[in-house]
Amino acid sequence: MDIPAIKRELHYHHRAFIDRIQALPVEQLERTPNGKWSPLQHVAHIEMSVRPVAMAMMLPRWFLRWRFGAPNRAPRTYEGLVQRYQEKLSAGGRAPSTFVPPRVSVKEMESLSAALLRLVDRLGRRTSRWSEADLDRHLLPHPLLGKVTLREMLFFTIHHVEHHEALVVRDHS
Repeated sequence: MDIPAIKRELHYHHRAFIDRIQALPVEQLERTPNGKWSPLQHVAHIEMSVRPVAMAMMLPRWFLRWRFGAPNRAPRTYEGLVQRYQEKLSAGGRAPSTFVPPRVSVKEMESLSAALLRLVDRLGRRTSRWSEADLDRHLLPHPLLGKVTLREMLFFTIHHVEHHEALVVRDHS
């Protein structure tokens, strides 16, 4: 998947996720069935996970190389990244405490949704500043997957929102 496709997918899937949440009855938005996250907590979690990626895309290339090194394997495809993430989840992987969202009230829904969509737009703009080659030459740390290339992190960001939309459908439909 190239940069224009990544940007399209980021925007499309995050917009679809927000639309899904906003279509739920108001009484379900804060509901936490059996200790699971509420739909609004899913939105907060996605916002919390996109923010560091958007910030990292602003960092100088030399800093990323100095801090995280260079890849020592071939980059994964989107499908390969999804498979690896699913393996980690199946092995018991969960969100680290820094990415566990607090309770979110219905009155925060509009501002949180708007903030997430602005953040995704910002991530798309920042992604455009990188070359295709540079996306595969620079690494970022992921709490479950270890070091991944920038492209893989963008793939993860796309899949991650799809994953959480599926959880909302499963737990709140």
